[in-house]
This record gives sequence, structure tokens and C-alpha cells, in this order.
Amino acid sequence: MTEIDLTLIQPALVELGPQGQTALLPALHAAQNVYGYIPEEVASAIGSALKVPLADVFGVIDFYAMFYREPVAKTVIHVCGDPACAMAGADSVMKVMTQKVEHQRGTPRAGDTITVERSPCLGLCDYAPALLIQGQPVSRADTRSWKDLVAGKVHRPFSIVGGDLHLLTGNCGKGQITNITKYEESGGYSMLRKALAQPPSAIVDEVKAAGLVGRGGAAFPTGAKWEAVAASNSPIRYVVCNADEAEPGTFKDRVVIEDDPHRVIEGLAICGYAVGAHQGYIYIRGEYTLQYWILNAAVDEARQAGVLGKNILGSDFDFDIEIRRGAGAYICGEETALFESIEGKRGFPRVKPPFPTTFGLFGKPTVINNVETLINIPLILQLGSAGYRQFGTEKSPGPKLFCISGDVVHPGLYEVPFGVTFRHLLYDLAGGMRPGSQFQAALFGGAAGAFAVEQNLDVRLTFEDLRAAGLPLGSGVITVFDQSRDLLDILLRLGHFFADESCGKCYPCQLGTQRQYEILQRLADGRALPGDKERLLDIGWTMTDASLCGLGQTAASAVLSAMRLWPELFEFPNAVSSIGEQA
Repeated sequence: MTEIDLTLIQPALVELGPQGQTALLPALHAAQNVYGYIPEEVASAIGSALKVPLADVFGVIDFYAMFYREPVAKTVIHVCGDPACAMAGADSVMKVMTQKVEHQRGTPRAGDTITVERSPCLGLCDYAPALLIQGQPVSRADTRSWKDLVAGKVHRPFSIVGGDLHLLTGNCGKGQITNITKYEESGGYSMLRKALAQPPSAIVDEVKAAGLVGRGGAAFPTGAKWEAVAASNSPIRYVVCNADEAEPGTFKDRVVIEDDPHRVIEGLAICGYAVGAHQGYIYIRGEYTLQYWILNAAVDEARQAGVLGKNILGSDFDFDIEIRRGAGAYICGEETALFESIEGKRGFPRVKPPFPTTFGLFGKPTVINNVETLINIPLILQLGSAGYRQFGTEKSPGPKLFCISGDVVHPGLYEVPFGVTFRHLLYDLAGGMRPGSQFQAALFGGAAGAFAVEQNLDVRLTFEDLRAAGLPLGSGVITVFDQSRDLLDILLRLGHFFADESCGKCYPCQLGTQRQYEILQRLADGRALPGDKERLLDIGWTMTDASLCGLGQTAASAVLSAMRLWPELFEFPNAVSSIGEQA
């Protein structure tokens, strides 16, 4: 065995050691960057430096899919296998690559240089079929040669950004990153200056009056969340930006961070001032390597310009931001699991109550908002709450970002006012269905969503109208399927996603997602057993009612939706006898 040179990791441990357990994920990332994996000796050194028991270090390594305890090849290629990429030919890409590379994860051989892995959604749905090669995004992988891919002859792709509005996306889709100079030239950070000249309570009141609700899916009133933390008696409070978008079909946070990172920083800084927090965190998903470095560069720019740090912009308010990178765990999009991850633990969701506004990050009152919610904050201060409410509807005010992918001419990110119809978004903005295809259905809300059909084309895209139609708005994810698509295959992929991503903390989700996937596999293979339809319903409602967090509570949403719309997909009169066999 090759002796591990521990001196290579020492600089990182000297820097991170004083932070203790909260620096565990940064330390593990640093180690993997150095060695390509995390050897036992290195894990032990990390545990000693951070004063974390070795069992806990290994528990964290094993929890996150992007950490390796065994050697892997020099080049790691991740192939997305979720619906949008699958429809675009990801399975064929995966087959070609695995034929070219016999190496499999965990069994490296001398001379191996490439590891190919199938991954859940990479947040590159508008680039389908998409890959990550050493963390770098690759679009339209089916159009690239094997030689070009492995040689790194790929270029950073840029998303289509369109819509009826460009209030939130004015700096996006231009093929370049907005640095601080360009951001300030377009009015950037002027709303932070405006906020610092007012009492913090005035900012909270303005956000409440604007009617902004969270854009991550839960739709909780943002102003009420801020007000609760601002009223806390605790002298220490935190604000957190949730950029861990891992819902299949979602990529809006990625586009905003890539193209306009300072807008995110400004929104978070205003939030910090409004609630009296001096420390902010941006937690970004592990697959977003490029975006992580873009954010780091933007934070450095902001510090140098006096936007972050001591006495920001000449005020008496101190505020800084630390960026934390996840490591491949969908569950960390759940707010309390995200806190656990920042604290250097496995991303298990917490039991609520207590809620984050009273017991959040490090046990302190915490505001957590997603990227889209935060970039609305400068806009609200710019327009005023009354001006902001000129867009959208009374119950769903303001602009909304929608990610649309799948069988459409122009997959991309579209900004519209709440209240436009799905038909307008699909046909007028995204170019309609691919030539020669007809609309069959659309999945609203990602893997945790529900299906829309032709009769829903004229539903208005608002919280109230979609709720009445039995459809979730979610975070604004819409994946479109034409009539050629096998919906059972789509459901099977979603079922696999949830079975793979369940954290295992609560039994309804841990067992339910696995059983759901097994039944869907039988149905897709034509091996249905008597009672499988009833089992799916029972498992689905049990997970919905009894799971600890939103993952399990919505893991059956798409399946239950499909069972209502297309019951014939689940009718198998000639089901295989299953004497002695249980689901």
C-alpha cells in the first residue's frame, strides 16, 4: 500500500482546526481534493484536529454520496439519470461510457484513469443529457465525442433565460458572470445602502407588506419568519441561504449564482441587518462546484469593497458570509438537515417543534430562505411594497422564476408575474413541444410533485389557482412529457430517486420509499403481483401521513397523482401469482 503523506493536508487542518466540528465537511472536501479520496489515516487526522470522534467522521463520510473512502480513478464522470436527462438520451451516454471504461467505483485497478457513475439530478436539466467531469458541467453530452469529454475539451454552457419580466434575472443569461463593478453599475448594493439608513424593523415591515412568501416550496410568509427572529432575546442569530437545490428539474438557483452572485449576497446581507444577525451562511449543493467558486470569488469581492465585514458600507453594522458546500445529499435541502450539515453532522432532519426561528443553526434563532426568496428582497426595497404588488395577484404577489425542461423547444429559466397561464409559459415562452410531438403531461414541483394534463394548460400559475387544481407550485419546476414517453418509466426513476435519497431516520420513509420503488419496478417489468395497486396506495398515504420531514411526506406525490389520472397504468388483470411473497 502507498504511504499517505499527511503533510499535504496539514495546512487545511491548521486553518480549519480551531472551528471544531462545524468545519468537518470543509475538511473532508479539502482532503478529497488532495488525495482523490479520504484515506483512514487522513480521516483520523481530521478527527484529531477538529476534536471529532473517528466514528462520527466516518459516519459523515458514508452519509454523503460525494465522499469516497476508497481510491477512485483520477477522472470522475457523473452521468445524470433523472427524467429530463433520461429523455434526452442519458442512458445511451451511460452505456457508451461504461463500455469504454470497465472500471467500477470501489474496485480500482492499476492504470485506471476514469470512473463513471450514474448520479441523481445534477441541476443541469436544461442541458440534457448532462454530465459532470471533475465537477465541471457538460451540456448535450450525446453530441460530444468520448475523446473530447475525457480530454476536458468542453466549455461552460449558458442557460436560456427569458420571460415576460427581467426584474430578478436582469443580469442573467448574458454569457458572463456579473462582477461587483458591473453589479454596482446596474444599481447593485444601493438597496443595501438604503436598508442600512433605516431601522431594521422598517425592512421587516416592508417585506411583510409586500406579501413575499418563500420560493423554495413551503410558501411560508417571509416577513413573519424575519419578524420572529428579530424579536428574539438571543444576542446571537443567524441567516442562511439555502442553495441546495437538488429537486429533479430545478436549476434556477444555479443560473442566478452563475450569472449574478452579488444579488444573492445583497439579499442575504439585508436579511442579516433586518433581523440583527451578524453571520450569514450560503449552503450550496456539492454538485455545484463551479458555482461554489463563483460565489467564493463574489464574497471576496464584497469583502474588499466593504460590503461585508466590519462596519459594512460605512455603517455601524458588522456582517459576514461563509459559504458551505454540501456533498451529495438531497435531504440537506430540508432546512433542519441543512443546519445539521453546516454543524458538521450527517444531514438528518430534526423533529419540529422547536422551529428554526427559535432553535435553528447552532441552537440559535435562524432565518433560512432560498436563493429566489432572497433576490426578491432588493427588488421589494427598490419598488416599495405597493410597487412590488403591481406584479402578480393579490394572493400571489411579485415575479416568479420557472424552470421548464423536457420535451420543449427551449428548455430554460423563465421569469413571469404570478398569474400567467401554463399555456403561455409552455407555448409562448418555451417554444411549445418539440417538432412532431404532442403534449401528454407535465410534472409540476419536481420529483415531489404532481402531474398536469391538457385540461390544466389554462390554469393560472399562482399558489391559489394551482392549489385549486390539485397541483403544487413547489419551487417552480415543470418537466414536460410528450405522448411518446412511458410514464411508468418516469415514475420508476422518481421512485429510485427517493429510495436512494431517503436519509433513513424515520421508518415510514426509509421502508416506504424502498417498497414503493420495488413495486414500481415490478409494474414496469410486467411482473405485477396481485394487490400491488393497493399496496402502492397504502404505502403512499402512510409515507405522506407519518414521515418526519418533507422528503417522505411527498415521496409518493407523483405516484398518487398518476394513479388518479391514469388508473389503467396500474391495472394488471394477469398479475403473477405471489403465494408466500409479500411486497
